[in-house]
Amino acid sequence: MSLIQVSNLTFAYDGSYENVFENVSFQIDTNWRLGFTGRNGRGKTTFLNLLLGKYAYQGSISAAVSFSYFPYMVADRDKLSIEVVEEIDPEYEYWKIVREMNGLELDEEVLYRPYGTLSNGEQTKLQLAVLFSRENNFLLIDEPTNHLDIRGRELVSRYLKGKRGFILVSHDRAFLDGCVDHILSINKASIEVQRGNFSSWWENKCRQDAFELTENEKLKKEISRLEETARQKAGWADAAERSKFGVDPIKVDKPKNYRSYQGAKAAKAMARSKAIQQRQQAAIEEKSKLLKNIERSDELKIFQRPFHTKRLVQLQDVTVSYGEKTVCTGVNFDIQQGDRVVIQGANGSGKSSLIRLICGEDVPYTGNLRIGSGLRISLVKQDTAFLQGSITEFARNSGIEESLFLAMLAKLDVPKVQMEKDMSGLSAGQKKKVLLAKSICEPAHLHIWDEPMNYIDVISRMQIEELLLEYKPTILFVEHDKTFCENVATKVVQL
Repeated sequence: MSLIQVSNLTFAYDGSYENVFENVSFQIDTNWRLGFTGRNGRGKTTFLNLLLGKYAYQGSISAAVSFSYFPYMVADRDKLSIEVVEEIDPEYEYWKIVREMNGLELDEEVLYRPYGTLSNGEQTKLQLAVLFSRENNFLLIDEPTNHLDIRGRELVSRYLKGKRGFILVSHDRAFLDGCVDHILSINKASIEVQRGNFSSWWENKCRQDAFELTENEKLKKEISRLEETARQKAGWADAAERSKFGVDPIKVDKPKNYRSYQGAKAAKAMARSKAIQQRQQAAIEEKSKLLKNIERSDELKIFQRPFHTKRLVQLQDVTVSYGEKTVCTGVNFDIQQGDRVVIQGANGSGKSSLIRLICGEDVPYTGNLRIGSGLRISLVKQDTAFLQGSITEFARNSGIEESLFLAMLAKLDVPKVQMEKDMSGLSAGQKKKVLLAKSICEPAHLHIWDEPMNYIDVISRMQIEELLLEYKPTILFVEHDKTFCENVATKVVQL
């Protein structure tokens, strides 16, 4: 057991006037299974790169372990997988690789297949097997779930629960709960480390947020009361001060030291006024310490047109084949207004093919497909790599209202400074938010989202869940986030 000590870490990218981290200090035990969470664009991947020594920074990071990063970028995907293993770890021991592969239910024969022929899930498992076979190695695992189906996520989560010594970046709540014992969170104004899984961290955060909101309301009332009292005391002090010079010499009921008495009275009233002002300032300073880490989670609204018939889409005994390869067969389901339909199945089972088929693409199939006349579909694809240029141009080219689109992005926690950048420079999660915000703003009869939660932070996932439950749009989606599916779907199509 050893510690990774981060002290006074400050970092900003070249040419940027904003620090990603500023005077950050915390420590991590290398024996922990550490979940790493925070909203998109907060610097999770940046911090992993700082641990790897990729950027210069101020402050210090000390560690007695070596770091390995997942995913490893394979340049030549035509190589045999065993050659890729050697590329990742030239000193690998074969029996250790096979042992780890068995734990991930990955057959030994994949080592002798070209790496590019492995599914995304197989590639993920193979890389994890190699990295966990190394000694004195602390793993930096960056969003491994994006290429895993639900069963694959459950399997990898169980596998990671049996390991020690890693940081895991993931936004899948069930996945994190299944394998981590500590949470490292990048908040709005701080970084904190907490023992427990994601659910316990979230419960504590909600409790702290509620406490701060309550304290904030109490302090607002206290400040208002003190302001009124201070005005009264100031008025009394002024009146007492004026009375020192307004003595009537004809009246005999005033004591001989009346003027001194009034002066003391004025001084006492002024002292009370100043004391109240100091209490008020202390209350204001205390109030300013609150609410800094409360995440903005504004309500979203979706714009959906009613369709002229109850049924929008129907598939009867549909089979999709590419040449001799059949990807799905005998598919039967329909989509009616108000349905929230999730298509589930292993990677390669035809989920995306069915989406392309419904969207009118040239997909070879047999069976019956009926799509309502004039049906308007809003599609969110898996891929975001095509996004480039300005966000405002993207809005205009997409035919959506620019101000509404920008407001939706702001509600999804895309900062204004990011909206002014070329979209190619956005994080993966921010790019996905651009596509989701576009779809939310489009007046459509049916929304189709293909793995919409990939790279999306947890709080934004919750926002989108609330949106779908509140407005009940008709939606067909493919998603591997178990919690999201359980909370949102009204109908499940299992391939």
